[in-house]
Amino acid sequence: MRSILIPVKDLSCAKQRLAPLLTQAQRTELAWTMLEGTFEAAERVKSIDRIAVVTSYAPVIARSVDFGFEVVLETEQVSESTSVDFASRRLEGDGFDAVLRLPIDIPLISTEEIETILAADTDAPSCVIVPSRDGSGTNALLRRPPTLFPSHFGPGSFDKHVAEAHRTGATLMIIELPRVALDIDDPGDIEELGRVGRGSAPYELLMRMLGWNSTTNVLPLR
Repeated sequence: MRSILIPVKDLSCAKQRLAPLLTQAQRTELAWTMLEGTFEAAERVKSIDRIAVVTSYAPVIARSVDFGFEVVLETEQVSESTSVDFASRRLEGDGFDAVLRLPIDIPLISTEEIETILAADTDAPSCVIVPSRDGSGTNALLRRPPTLFPSHFGPGSFDKHVAEAHRTGATLMIIELPRVALDIDDPGDIEELGRVGRGSAPYELLMRMLGWNSTTNVLPLR
């Protein structure tokens, strides 16, 4: 059996690196918009058996229940890696053979791209990684078994996860998916979304928030 795992922290303080562009209320609204897009894309995936959300944030718990997702409840949030590994152990204990971790801050995520990642899944031990746009981060990580190696999300996570895959002797697949590679962390990512994300809900939201010129995609930095 396979599961998608979506870690979500407290969105009331989301996206601090975007503070030069957006107020906290705007950053929280952006995070919620991306969460909705991720939930909707995941909900339509056919080739999985469960979608789980690991969180301690009450509004996200309620929204996960609305979607019919399993909630893996945390008592505290130490780091994304700690959250993902905690939930992965829980899912493995429930009989799941593979877990695909997806973050909520990929504004252009689609069901088709999630299916592409899952299609690369192979016999254990194995690992599928989609790197971030700059090649240093890990935007999607599928492990078979789910506890194949510890998570290292954060700066330099791609190289760390590749090293772990080699250390464990896992079959490693690295997939370049430009739409999954774009995550929203800093103002440069916002500008990239302006170039490639027209028509997406996060794009439309940022047009309204920042006064984007929809013809030239000029983003007025504050």
